[in-house]
Amino acid sequence: MLTRDPDPTAARHDPEDAFVGAPLAEERAQEIIEEFESEGRAQRLTGPWRWVVGAMAAGLSVYALYSTRATIPTQIYRTSFLGAALVLTFLLFPTARSVPARWRVASRGLDLALAAASVGVAAYPVLDYQEFVYRAARPTDLDVWMGTATILLVLEATRRTVGWILPVVSVLLLAYGRWGYLLPGEYGHKGYDLERMVGSLYVTLEGIFGVPLDVAATYIVLFTIYGAVLEYSGAGKFFLDFSFAAMGRKASGAGRTTTVAGFLLGTVSGSGVATTVTLGSVAWPMLRRSGYDRESGGAVLSAAGIGAILSPPTLGAAAFLIAELLQISYLEVLKMATIPTILYYLSIFLMIELDSRRLNTRAVDLDTPPLLTLALRQGYHFSSLIAIVVLMILGFTPITAVFYAIVLAFALSFLRRETALTPIRTFRALEAGAVGTLSVAATTATAGIIVGIFTLTGLGLKMSDLIVDLAGGRLFWSVLLTAVAVWILGLAVPVTASYIIAAAITAPALTELGVPGVAAHMFIFYYAVLSEVSPPTALSPFAAAAITGGNPFKTMIVTWKYTLPAFLVPFMFTLDRDDGTLLLARGDWIPILLATATACLAIAALVGGVGGWIVGPATWPERALLLPAAGLLLYTGPIQDALGLALLAAAVGFHWLRTRSEGGTARLAT
Repeated sequence: MLTRDPDPTAARHDPEDAFVGAPLAEERAQEIIEEFESEGRAQRLTGPWRWVVGAMAAGLSVYALYSTRATIPTQIYRTSFLGAALVLTFLLFPTARSVPARWRVASRGLDLALAAASVGVAAYPVLDYQEFVYRAARPTDLDVWMGTATILLVLEATRRTVGWILPVVSVLLLAYGRWGYLLPGEYGHKGYDLERMVGSLYVTLEGIFGVPLDVAATYIVLFTIYGAVLEYSGAGKFFLDFSFAAMGRKASGAGRTTTVAGFLLGTVSGSGVATTVTLGSVAWPMLRRSGYDRESGGAVLSAAGIGAILSPPTLGAAAFLIAELLQISYLEVLKMATIPTILYYLSIFLMIELDSRRLNTRAVDLDTPPLLTLALRQGYHFSSLIAIVVLMILGFTPITAVFYAIVLAFALSFLRRETALTPIRTFRALEAGAVGTLSVAATTATAGIIVGIFTLTGLGLKMSDLIVDLAGGRLFWSVLLTAVAVWILGLAVPVTASYIIAAAITAPALTELGVPGVAAHMFIFYYAVLSEVSPPTALSPFAAAAITGGNPFKTMIVTWKYTLPAFLVPFMFTLDRDDGTLLLARGDWIPILLATATACLAIAALVGGVGGWIVGPATWPERALLLPAAGLLLYTGPIQDALGLALLAAAVGFHWLRTRSEGGTARLAT
């Protein structure tokens, strides 16, 4: 957990030194994450196994770091990384959540057998890779056996880490690849034998060992290690204290503190649910003391948690895939996410100010050092975050940038004795970095199987054509169907997998209708992430409700109110083929600034219309003007902007005249 002491063996802080109130017990927070996070959690080993498996995990992190400085052939690195990840997955993730006592010995034996098999299937292509890579068209019998075993091991690892749905989808697609000739019409195909499918999925770099796994084995594992280094060097508690020192001295300070802390903690966590729970374990007592009810407090927590995955400098894992699939720099992806991030947090802060008045919240007095004192003492925790962006601006690759950020965070930890990354803490950080990547490694390998079948059979293009046909060739309906498709995928599979699958199916449909590739992929990325706050599962709000004790459904609805702009902003940069990408910071700066300004006004109008507040309670006629004003301003274009500004001015003018008249009447009455 991010809120634990940097050294797990160190004594706990006294209650009066805690960030706020009595934090949720770490064990309970871990249980909530395990219950609501779509990605599974590793079991805790004891005794010699604890150290053996821990050393293997730390070794995988060291190997990933070494790969940034050494030249390792692509086939060898991806294969060996996946093999090591599979071994750790079978040793750390149990066959089932609860195994009866009489089956535990057999279960552990199965785990060891699968781990040994993982070593074998990974070693086989590595030992003979120079000849192996040329046998894709005509694999040998042994190649087919090894490839089949690899597919089964990957599917089982995925089942253990993220559940049944993704493996079942993969099995159905494998069956489609083999027996597709049984289907009539355009969705049928000639069918491919096992040798052809294994050659495509196992021998080449287009299936299991394709781009998704490459992203997990390079970018994602390094950023996960970086997050673990920050965690064990005490950055988590500093981010919380810094957020309150900066934001917490007003009536709306509790909500604003939670939002800023969620953004900062998300750079360490990379998971919406984990950030929500970690944040909630310490921030919910503060929100409750400030006057937030259970549902509103849970909404603030989940909106803050999910926002971190949408925001630079790290974003979610799928953002690295955008860079690879579009062959653009990761810095370009960060730049594209900047304005949507501004709009997202503008909405949350405006909603917090509105709810602060509606709920009559009050300031909470917490014992934290002044902001300047805190910044001088521990502000170095920001240095590595800044270094990542600066190094990429200077031309370094994201891999090199995050490597040096890890080195910098490690070195700076020694500025304070209590945060120094001693050998045992360094070992734990390296271990945590590898373990945090296992579910992503399994997911991306399985996604590679799915994408490989799409490519081999042409199913991806057929599904894309289906979306265009259902929409009648109209852009709006195609975008809406894409949003629904990604939302449904996100309910069943993790964010990374839903992005990969949706990108293969729906991105061609959008680009066929003239949407720029960057806008299409960013649209899919946003809706994949937003599945964590979407019904009926809504993982982040449900996890927040488990902390606050609120009604999960009501918490989800209030969260939707907070995150509504995030659902609408992607439409802004897809529906307008010409100027929509201005909100992705692509184009000349003056049009970008004008588009951003009108979008900010749109968010303000939307918040006022949905929340029913301008400078005071808004009447229904005023809200009826605000909502269409927001819609017009959200759609980029001079005519729409002019009409939207006119409606917004009318709503504000009527509100000002009414409140002034009511104020004068009240003074006469007194």
